[in-house]
Amino acid sequence: MELNFNSEKPIFQQIAEGIEDAILTGSFPEESQIPSITEFSLRYTINPATALKGVNLLVEENILYKKRGVGMFVSAGARERVRQKRLHSFTPNYVTAMVAEAHRLDLTAEELFEIIQKEFSGRKSQRQTQTEKEGAVR
Repeated sequence: MELNFNSEKPIFQQIAEGIEDAILTGSFPEESQIPSITEFSLRYTINPATALKGVNLLVEENILYKKRGVGMFVSAGARERVRQKRLHSFTPNYVTAMVAEAHRLDLTAEELFEIIQKEFSGRKSQRQTQTEKEGAVR
């Protein structure tokens, strides 16, 4: 899990989003253990309370759970919960601004769609990557 902290969001929120990203990509599979609060704080040189606050956000959302004396783990169904959460905010956080900028640039819907298709063609889809990982495990 790589994080490059920016000043736009609180660090604890960026920690939570980084863990979510790792869950979505399969780096932290369901029922697997995530790094400890100490590991997060040392790796990213942040206060342990900040790392704990980010992790606790995900505990509250039932994305992570704690095994007393052992550590934090990814909950069953966490990937789908994160996916649904991100889908819910996708349009207001990304699409609306993109469409507004396309209008300012006088792009047609077809031109915008072509740009998006070019971006997609250069990348593997998340589903392809996940399917390949699952196939390698079997």
